[in-house]
Amino acid sequence: MPESQQLIKKNLDYINILPSWAQDLSVKYCSKTANLYFVHGNIRDFLPHKMNEGEFMFVKIQDYISEVLFGNRDIIVFYDKSSGITFCLSEMERAYLKAMATRYPDVPPEDFLTRDPIKAFDYLERYFVMNIPKEQRIVLIIDYAETIIPADEIGHLDEVDRYCLVTLNRWSHEPQFTKGDISVILLTENLTDINPRLSSSPSTVKVTIPFPGAVVRTQFLEFLQSQDMLILERGLNPERIGALTSGLNLLNLNQLVAESYQEDKPITLEYLRNRKRAIIENEAAGLLEFVDTEHDLALVAGHSFVKKRFQSAARALKMGRIDVLPMGYLIAGPVGTGKTFMVSAFAGEIGIPMVKLRNFRSKWQGSTESNLEKVLNILKAMAPVAVMIDEADAFLGDRDSAGDSGTSNRVFAQISNFMGNTDYRGKILWFLITCRPDLLPIDLKRQGRAEEHLALFYPETVEDKTELFKVLQRKLNIKVKDFPLTDIFKSIKFEMSGADIESILVRAKMCASIDNRLIVTRDDLDNTIKDFIPPAYPYEIELQNLVAVLECTSREMVPSRYQKMERSKLAGEIFELKQLLGEK
Repeated sequence: MPESQQLIKKNLDYINILPSWAQDLSVKYCSKTANLYFVHGNIRDFLPHKMNEGEFMFVKIQDYISEVLFGNRDIIVFYDKSSGITFCLSEMERAYLKAMATRYPDVPPEDFLTRDPIKAFDYLERYFVMNIPKEQRIVLIIDYAETIIPADEIGHLDEVDRYCLVTLNRWSHEPQFTKGDISVILLTENLTDINPRLSSSPSTVKVTIPFPGAVVRTQFLEFLQSQDMLILERGLNPERIGALTSGLNLLNLNQLVAESYQEDKPITLEYLRNRKRAIIENEAAGLLEFVDTEHDLALVAGHSFVKKRFQSAARALKMGRIDVLPMGYLIAGPVGTGKTFMVSAFAGEIGIPMVKLRNFRSKWQGSTESNLEKVLNILKAMAPVAVMIDEADAFLGDRDSAGDSGTSNRVFAQISNFMGNTDYRGKILWFLITCRPDLLPIDLKRQGRAEEHLALFYPETVEDKTELFKVLQRKLNIKVKDFPLTDIFKSIKFEMSGADIESILVRAKMCASIDNRLIVTRDDLDNTIKDFIPPAYPYEIELQNLVAVLECTSREMVPSRYQKMERSKLAGEIFELKQLLGEK
């Protein structure tokens, strides 16, 4: 085999042992189609590299790129606004200082290692140009790239940021840079923090470092175990812990193991659950909140059709048939029907974690998109996971929002694109909860996103109300004297929601406790119901009922009084109610 072919085969064999993101970066580099690269995502983590069969080393990203990917370059230089100019090896730094001092003897030597980006880029460009004729292979790694080319309008950038933006853009097109072996790698956690004039340019390459999978987490835990750092409860092993730590990176795992070691406490399942939850909420900077799901669908009364749908989905998920699951659910219905409780019960049924999106919007330019990118990356790492968005119509916005420099539009696009990614079918389950589904953009509730439209309504029959009463009694742990409940509910003339029944139960318990009794009697209930006045929002409730009916994808879900209504009549009544309530 010719020497050139042997070299190509050797390079391909080496590339094949790299993780997928590193393979992508190496292939793009070898193709010589670009010289400016953005590496983003899980960049503050340890990165694994397979040296020999069963042998790994774990290093930081700067070391990984400089030593593993580009270890054979002639010049490897680092820059960030805190450390200034540094080099991979001391020999490289001495060669740089000697060459620059010879060419510019009037400049103090320490100035060539400046933190000032204007001076730094000027000196580095001069040095690179000096070495191009020598066919030197050069790599410049710029960390915290968002600090020199922040995501902001060009008119809002200061002089230094504009200089950096123009310089880097010029380097990506400059013939002597593109033809020479000069590569510039910019590191940032969130690509949305970078000025889009550069990050969206077709002349730049974007590479994402994902959170580690179960196999890599297991390898890292085995490495820590070999260092006598991992203390596990009997019956647990690195493989089991690796499978249970989705959503954590290797840095998080190292922290968890180190804390356990320092406290001399073996890692138990309970310890792992609590620490994982705390670490993820901390990593998400308060943008994600875990939802406790200690109950299942057995504690849900009524809504039999929706329960059946959820139970079928739970069986499919447990059987590994994620291909038949919807991308997401739209849960509609008037206030007080238990929509949030129903969704959390479903999460308890299938035994996967559920998180709730908190307000990720910020008044600072670019922060909202950055927060959302961070959250979505964590969700990808946590899969399988259920994501609840309560009051979705107000929370998500739409692509027509104005007055915020396009932030709402970009956020809406980020979420809708992520929700529509079929790679996450059955892995990330979306639950959009709202009492006003008509206000939710069609883009989010179409097929391929929130595909399954389910609606919950107030109990219609005495039997439904009785069943709901008994379930709430168990949920609230309220003891009620045994007597027929049907007569009580027959005497109630107003429409009752589940929240109304729960409120009546709690008030009746208060009446019993005032008399130092633990058991609620019929008199307690009768007196409470006589005194109870339901919230008087008849037009709003009726509007919420009608828009939920219009959204239903199955007639069986619809209350009997609406089943024979034509959709045109429904739409007409909705229009009249909106006019009555002063809505546009």
